Amino acid sequence: MALDTSADSPAPLRTISQAVGEYIGRLGAVWIEAEVAQMNRRPGMCFLTLRDLEAKVSMGAKCHVSVLDACAAPVTAGARVIVHAKPTFYGPNGSLSLDVREIRPAGEGELLAQLERRKQLLAAEGLFEPRWKKTLPVLPGGIGLVTGRESAAERDVLENVRLRWDAAPVRVIHALMQGAESARAVIAAVAELDADPTIDVIVVARGGGSVEDLLPFSDEALVRAVFACTTPVVSAIGHEPDTPLLDLVADLRASTPTDAAKRIVPDARLEREAVASMQQRSHHAVRQMLERERHGLAAIRSRPALARPTTLVDAQAELVLTARDRSRRALEQRLDRARDEVGHHLARVRGLSPLATLQRGYAVAQTTEGHVVTSVHDVPERLHVRLADGHVSVVRTSVHPDPQENVDD
Repeated sequence: MALDTSADSPAPLRTISQAVGEYIGRLGAVWIEAEVAQMNRRPGMCFLTLRDLEAKVSMGAKCHVSVLDACAAPVTAGARVIVHAKPTFYGPNGSLSLDVREIRPAGEGELLAQLERRKQLLAAEGLFEPRWKKTLPVLPGGIGLVTGRESAAERDVLENVRLRWDAAPVRVIHALMQGAESARAVIAAVAELDADPTIDVIVVARGGGSVEDLLPFSDEALVRAVFACTTPVVSAIGHEPDTPLLDLVADLRASTPTDAAKRIVPDARLEREAVASMQQRSHHAVRQMLERERHGLAAIRSRPALARPTTLVDAQAELVLTARDRSRRALEQRLDRARDEVGHHLARVRGLSPLATLQRGYAVAQTTEGHVVTSVHDVPERLHVRLADGHVSVVRTSVHPDPQENVDD
């Protein structure tokens, strides 16, 4: 509703500001397509500057960080987005801003969001897990290359393979590397090379391009076909920042086609230099070992024990002689002590022996059976008398008992 104003009856600025605010408030939430010119993320809130895709028109916007995080693709400066926002007018300073309620990616951002969803689904199935990755051969007997006809990628791979290992055979299958039919053509070429028993590694190579150009290499059917291959597959799509889904499912990701050639075959010149270096190190190590052993032998030969081998024997012989002398002296001392002990025992035995008594003039009377006669009443007709130096056989003629014995009786 128009205000009734004139030069004589002007309206205050606050009235105009209030009217503009009321009008914009009735506008409601709208969908807006724009480019993110600036973004300032703070705790809890995010402040954006949106710019028109063609005209030089910019407008400030704000949203909660949860709105920003809910976007299917990361929102960065320069991203093309579609926002659902309600225009708001701040009267005190007369500024117009947008209260953003939802953000969606647009253009390339929308494609990236679709690829991210596809990536998450395939990752959930385990297609990208490292345990499925196959090891590339050290020196492949045959190399399969899938690339565009007369492309820079084909030239880079072939030239670098020949420079590094000119004897490596390469089988090239040309396929569409861009467009709607590209994924199907690459799948057929990969399947053909996988069925060839002479091919030990497959390289899928293409130069750089936009997200739309590289979109066929994120095709789900192509990803599953590469996952099912029994031959190791190397992905060399685009440049270092480009990461199609083929890079994730391939057994090896090369940053560029040139890098792929360097990864699949060794450099013959470097290998020859390495072999020569190893030979030199081996010869040097052997010479050093022989020199150490020679010095060791010389040191051993210079030792006194080897210069005069009998030194140790002589020392041990002296020890043996010394031990023998000690043993002999100890044995002689022991024999002397034993001889003295035997002499003492012999003297005691002799002192107690009946023979000693006989030597003093006594005799022992025995019967013919050897019994000692101790009484005159036991004397037989014949008896033996033992003297100190022999026996005497006697015949009894008479018996004279001791008179003292008779008295006792």
